[in-house]
Amino acid sequence: MANLQIRFYANSLNRNTTFGMYLPGDIRRDVPQEETVYIARKTRALFLLHGYTGDAGNWVPEYIAQKYNFAVIVPNGENAFWLDGLSTGHKYCTFVGDELVRYIRQTFGLAMGPEETCIMGMSMGGFGALHTALAYPEHFGKAAALSSALIVHKIAHMKPGESNPVANYEYYRECFGDLDKVLESDNNPETLVRRLKEKGNPIPEIFMSCGTEDFLLENNRAFHRFLESMDVPHTYLESRGGHDMVFWEEYAVRFTEMMFGGE
Repeated sequence: MANLQIRFYANSLNRNTTFGMYLPGDIRRDVPQEETVYIARKTRALFLLHGYTGDAGNWVPEYIAQKYNFAVIVPNGENAFWLDGLSTGHKYCTFVGDELVRYIRQTFGLAMGPEETCIMGMSMGGFGALHTALAYPEHFGKAAALSSALIVHKIAHMKPGESNPVANYEYYRECFGDLDKVLESDNNPETLVRRLKEKGNPIPEIFMSCGTEDFLLENNRAFHRFLESMDVPHTYLESRGGHDMVFWEEYAVRFTEMMFGGE
């Protein structure tokens, strides 16, 4: 695969930023290659979101992207939970969900519609994948969320001076806004689901997974139950595993096969 590092000015971030991009298509002819029906179709796009303390690294095996003929776009979201924060230049949801999608369309002719565009993330990035897809369903047709940091109910009503093992009140307020109002805000994926249902708008196809030894297991089960209560079709899987790359690499393969294969 071609490996690109692209630097451009992002208006939503008020600065230059760099994202990674992995393009299939450079098929070797000197060794046997598995020919698939996917090579003949238009290349699709996967936006891949990292977790808390992570960076823009690709954790989708290249052979999967090559087999199913999809490009991987890997932006850097800092530790901002992929949300539009309070500070100037911290609009990470707008950046990934709208500005970067449009840039990829205009520059590469990819991600031309939701049927060609998926988003996936793990941990903080899992939250970001769900939230971004629900905020911009006109751009994303499918969202895969691995061990998602669905923490909105945990941080609601946190007060100044309080903290948890991950971060303090000031951090969460910068990312999520007023914590006394966060449950009703657009930073809560549940709010976005309810709005889409009320308006009768399409909801992206959702794939979720979490390990049974993961500290975020109950958070993911709660969102799964919420989706069931709202009659939102989705795939939810659990298996033995923790909050680590062993689990995420397994489901990166399983979910990309489900999202890009079989069509």
